[in-house]
Amino acid sequence: AMGRVRRGGYVFIWWAGDHEPRHVHVYDKNGRLISRVNLETMRPMDIPRISGKVLALIRELKNEGRL
Repeated sequence: AMGRVRRGGYVFIWWAGDHEPRHVHVYDKNGRLISRVNLETMRPMDIPRISGKVLALIRELKNEGRL
């Protein structure tokens, strides 16, 4: 199963049963991948750092039980 949410100018996509670690793919509004973010450590997996805004949006989605 796949989840997809558009929020704050970003698109967040995740798959149930995807490879470890649990993560979400973050895309910009033009559909370009910014990075995957590890949901346990809240760290980007593909780039050195990611904006606090993206991390806040991921925390919101986690708190809503979507991730």
